[in-house]
Parts: sequence; C-alpha cells; structure tokens
Amino acid sequence: MELETNRSLEALAVTLERLAGAASTLEQTVNRLETQQGVLSGQVQKIVATVEQGGEMPTLAASERMAELERKLHEAALQIAALQAQAGHGQAAATSGGRKTVSSATTMLLAKQGISNLDSIEAGALDGALQSLSMEQRIAVKSQLFRAGLLG
Repeated sequence: MELETNRSLEALAVTLERLAGAASTLEQTVNRLETQQGVLSGQVQKIVATVEQGGEMPTLAASERMAELERKLHEAALQIAALQAQAGHGQAAATSGGRKTVSSATTMLLAKQGISNLDSIEAGALDGALQSLSMEQRIAVKSQLFRAGLLG
C-alpha cells in the first residue's frame, strides 16, 4: 500500500513539475506578446500609394465605352430625380387615402395588444402596445406604420 502511495506521490510530483514548467513557459509567452503589442501599438506605419497614368491615348472602343457610361449615368440621374419628385407626391397620396399596407408581423403584434382596426390608431394605445419592444423595434414598427400612411 505504501509503495502505491509513494508511486502516486512521485507521479503527482512529476506532473506538478511539468505543470509548473508549462506555466512558466506560458508566462514568458504572455510577456513576449505584451511586449510585441506595446511595440506594435506605438508604431504607425506610413502607407504610400502611387497612381500611374499611361501616356497612351484612349482607343476608339474605350472612348465609346466612356461615352456610353456617361449617357447611362445621365439617364440614371434623370430617373432618380423623377422618382424623388414622384415620391414627394406619393407621400401626399398615401396619407390622403392611398393603399395602406403593413407587414404581417406588425399586424400580428398590434392584434396581440388589442389593436385590430388599423384605420385609426390612437397614440396612447400604440405606445402601450409597443411598450414591451426594444427602442429599435418600436422605431421600426412606427416607421412602417408611417410609410403605410397610418400615422401622420
């Protein structure tokens, strides 16, 4: 019995020595990493970029492509302006009786809180219904209702 106890103690001592050695090595590694981090965080490296411009004249295909891209850009700008103008008129139409749609998740959330008639939502009832949601979720629901023309 004592022989087994001695063997166990010797094995435990060997294991403890190995663990102590591993801990020492780990501590040295951490110290080296901290030193490297300190050195690296103190350095700001300079980034240099150069742009090379070729002295070649653009080819006919390249200049045609550029003209086509400029034409498309101009058309896109006109289309964006038209859509923005239309959106300004569209908001007035939506609030004056246009189509009123909201996501099904929003409708279900409001229905759980007792708001089933979306034609007239009272501010107090809406705030009470949304009280359990986070601030971001409340903003999202209210913005959906606003876009649908249900809030004004």
